[in-house]
Amino acid sequence: MKARAARTFDPAGVVFGVFVPLAVAALGLVLAYVWSGRLPEQVATHFSGTEPDDLSNPLSNAWTLAVVIVLVGGGCSAVASLARVLLIMRRTMLIIGLTVVGMIGVLQIATLTRELDLASAQSVTIPGWAIAVGTVIGFVAGLFGASRLQDYRERVDATSPPHPDLPRCSPELPLVVYVGASRVAGLTVVVVSLAGAALTCYLSGSLWPIFLFVPLTILILSLLRFTVHIDSDGLYVSSLGMAAFDYDITEVTGASVRTVDPSKDFGGWGLRAKGRGNYAVATDAGPAAFVTFANGDRLTIGSGDAEKIAGTLNALTARTRTETVD
Repeated sequence: MKARAARTFDPAGVVFGVFVPLAVAALGLVLAYVWSGRLPEQVATHFSGTEPDDLSNPLSNAWTLAVVIVLVGGGCSAVASLARVLLIMRRTMLIIGLTVVGMIGVLQIATLTRELDLASAQSVTIPGWAIAVGTVIGFVAGLFGASRLQDYRERVDATSPPHPDLPRCSPELPLVVYVGASRVAGLTVVVVSLAGAALTCYLSGSLWPIFLFVPLTILILSLLRFTVHIDSDGLYVSSLGMAAFDYDITEVTGASVRTVDPSKDFGGWGLRAKGRGNYAVATDAGPAAFVTFANGDRLTIGSGDAEKIAGTLNALTARTRTETVD
């Protein structure tokens, strides 16, 4: 077996997952110091409804928010910098982390702007639009950053063809299979989200909560539906157009078909990990393609087309090994 060394850190993950939260935290501190002469002695730090119910020193509050941004938002997004962590997990954590960073950062700046040249912060109201705008900015930044992440895990080439008893079928390439939530289930998620957004908008008397529910709905849908793409290069499982799993055909040692119960076998539905290197796209109960790789990874893909997925992978890998030997 031939191994290709893995990197420890993903450069894009370091930029978006570490430097961006630090930059946003630093920006809030800089603005608080620059504007300190124009801010009230006490600024709003907590709101009850839309009215402030707690005040503190502007610089102390700025440091508190900087710590929150770095520890909470940055703590989540920093996972994206670890190149050996599962790619889809790094992408998800980056999106969540930067959404938090964007929401807090924009809200902090908008609140400080409202307090400029005021004698007291008691009359300040929470800028609800800033929560919405910050959430959208953070989500978009997280989505863009996630698209720049690469899979730097260790790749090991297999040397033997799949066992002759494993299923095979004539590959019709590319083979594209959609797995996961049906359109009805996806539509149900959207309807429930819209209902929640409508209720929140009604209670708050504003439209800004819609911008909170849109990223949340997209994130939920991305974890419920996946695309399996198989061609002569390898196996590619994607969500939101980005790779959840990406294996070269040279890494596959074989694929079989088994019956799975997501709840019993993997502790739940969706993208699952059960121990190191044992992953599953467990979105359907019933037949599943069970794929093994030379580095020890195992991937279970629940699908009614499990036989076709396994047969195509075995046929391709057998042909690749034969061509290598020749």
